[in-house]
Amino acid sequence: MKRHLAREKAFQVLFQVDVNDIDMEEAIEHVLEETKSDAFMEQLIHGVFAQKQVLDEKISNHLENWTIKRLPLVEKTLLRMAVYEMDFVEDVPAQVAINEAVELAKVFGDEKSGKFVNGVLSKMTK
Repeated sequence: MKRHLAREKAFQVLFQVDVNDIDMEEAIEHVLEETKSDAFMEQLIHGVFAQKQVLDEKISNHLENWTIKRLPLVEKTLLRMAVYEMDFVEDVPAQVAINEAVELAKVFGDEKSGKFVNGVLSKMTK
């Protein structure tokens, strides 16, 4: 599985866990269907889940006129994933994590999601 697809699947799993309050393994099974699991996808899912509090704190410090609790779930999930990659995945450059998050925001969010995600993440790299 290519990393872009792994990120997309990881996003879908994390989103489902938050929206439906279901077990992570059940969400992974549902998202993957017949597709084989991927180590990078699993790392993102379990890493974001394990570091959620640290990630939310870091994101909160870079939000203007928003709180982490008020963020739409699409943007919050993508920000968590990107910040996790930037802070915990050594072989992913920050700009790649940002670009991937923005691309996924354009697919899963609304017309403003990509710009919002880009703005928050760009502040974090400065």
